[in-house]
Amino acid sequence: MYTTKQNNTAAGNIRLFGNIRVLIIAALLTALSGAVGKVFSIDVMPFARVGIENLPIIMAGIWFGPFVGAAVGFGADYFGCFLKGFAPNPVTTLGFVSLGIVSGIASMYMFKNNKTLNIIFADLAAHIVGSMIIKTIGLYYLFGGQYPITIMFAWRIPLYIGLVVVESALILLLMKNKAFSEQLDRMCNNGRLR
Repeated sequence: MYTTKQNNTAAGNIRLFGNIRVLIIAALLTALSGAVGKVFSIDVMPFARVGIENLPIIMAGIWFGPFVGAAVGFGADYFGCFLKGFAPNPVTTLGFVSLGIVSGIASMYMFKNNKTLNIIFADLAAHIVGSMIIKTIGLYYLFGGQYPITIMFAWRIPLYIGLVVVESALILLLMKNKAFSEQLDRMCNNGRLR
């Protein structure tokens, strides 16, 4: 399982931007989130969508820290909007960015001795802040208050709790793969983060 230790400094996380492997993985996660989120998701309500668009952003935050996670979130929202022909909404973009930031910070500081709880908490915290609060507010204003915000929250809370279960399981499966964890360790060690 994932056994590396993170250097909990801002400089250590920013240094990963200079690692070409991390940049390539971040670009792939950005494209995956943008394409999967906007093209291969299911709209259950105008303000609620089932999909795994947030998973690559949360992965970037957990694996590479809050700065890379934020960059992936920003790029994913803009790329997805470009694919669908939408104008980006600054509040929902902030929600995507916060997914990467919160998952990165939570992963750095919470439950460091238990990777399972660490990943679940990071995923849940990111969705509470980014998806359930910030994106809901952004969508409320995007729709001009057409839907009551309490109804929007009521729909989105169970949706994202279910997605946390699925996303956390997928991340844990990846992290338990020895070959994947070794490659991730080597990538981050070259960037001197962990």
